[in-house]
Amino acid sequence: MEKGKRKTIFYLVLIVAFMGSASFLSVPFYNWFCKVTGYGGTTNYAKYESDVISDHDIQVRFDVSLERGLKWEVFPVQREIQINLGQTGLAFYEAFNPTNKPIAAQASFNVVPFSVGNFFNKIECFCFTEQILQPGERVSMPVTFYVDPDMISHVEAKNVKSVTLSYTFYEIDLPETTASITEEPKTKL
Repeated sequence: MEKGKRKTIFYLVLIVAFMGSASFLSVPFYNWFCKVTGYGGTTNYAKYESDVISDHDIQVRFDVSLERGLKWEVFPVQREIQINLGQTGLAFYEAFNPTNKPIAAQASFNVVPFSVGNFFNKIECFCFTEQILQPGERVSMPVTFYVDPDMISHVEAKNVKSVTLSYTFYEIDLPETTASITEEPKTKL
């Protein structure tokens, strides 16, 4: 009987350890899966421009949304551009902080249709870092990208004529250094 209890406890501990490990690893595994496959419109990162420029073109549209409660005003400067596959594109988003306090935000992104995600390569993007806007500050935020010419050989993506690059801005905590600079100076009594 004692041996049966130990065996049951061993299997229960093993199941709990497996479940804990699976839940801990699910986010990194999902992120890796999305990067490799482009699932969910996840884009790639590129250090350099494409070496090949195709004569096939694609229309790239730009979209933006804000998390509820974020007091910024953000919009794409141009709504769409037409580029060749492999050609480097440059687009700008403009952001404005109409409040009387600094606000920090970060942008998450995806592309639609999702099948193009694995072929959409960002070289530089404001979304790679947090953005801090001071009261009344207006900034222009660039994104440099290209769409891989190999897209035309992919079954699901080869007939895509337009893609939408979409950003969602959400507020984040101000870094400690910025928060302390913006606080009112304290007077000693």
